Amino acid sequence: MKHWGSALFPLSLLLVLTLLTFWLRYATELGEPNRDGKNRHDPDYILSDIVLRKLDENGQLKYTLRAVDVRHYPDDDTTDLVSPNLVHQNRKDGKPPVTISADHGRLSNDNDRVDLAGNVRIYRPPFGKDEELTATMNELTAFPDDETAFTKSPVLITQGKSWVKGVGMQVNNRAQTYVIESQAVGFMESKHTRKKNS
Repeated sequence: MKHWGSALFPLSLLLVLTLLTFWLRYATELGEPNRDGKNRHDPDYILSDIVLRKLDENGQLKYTLRAVDVRHYPDDDTTDLVSPNLVHQNRKDGKPPVTISADHGRLSNDNDRVDLAGNVRIYRPPFGKDEELTATMNELTAFPDDETAFTKSPVLITQGKSWVKGVGMQVNNRAQTYVIESQAVGFMESKHTRKKNS
């Protein structure tokens, strides 16, 4: 018995040293963390007071996107906008331009989508017998090329003394439609009443 007990101690020590050697080898083979800056969320370019103009197939101005500050981030290929202002021209039907503004925006990497946030406002000036139209909300996703937009946030639309509010909205600038998705309530002033009061 004493012989086996004395032989187990060196074998146990040898086993522990072998395991420690494997662990040290594994620990030293781990790669160094990447320190080339690719994982940092820093802008690779910053622009101030930019104007982006998009032309249609006939060379006519389709829309203009302005921003006070633009920052592009290469790690996720996003572009952040400060005080974005998107103006659709509406030249085909002769109606005045529609302007969408916000505190902040994020442009998709293919430039097809703009996510707007903070004091989002859609404004259409008066035209003919139509009074000015304003829609306000917290967030809006716009697709400038398609002239469409949507939001899931609460919305208030006013036109003259008429107003409607609800939650969620689909916008089609070509068709000049604003569709409230749910919880819609409002007040509509009759055009006949307007004629009598003027």
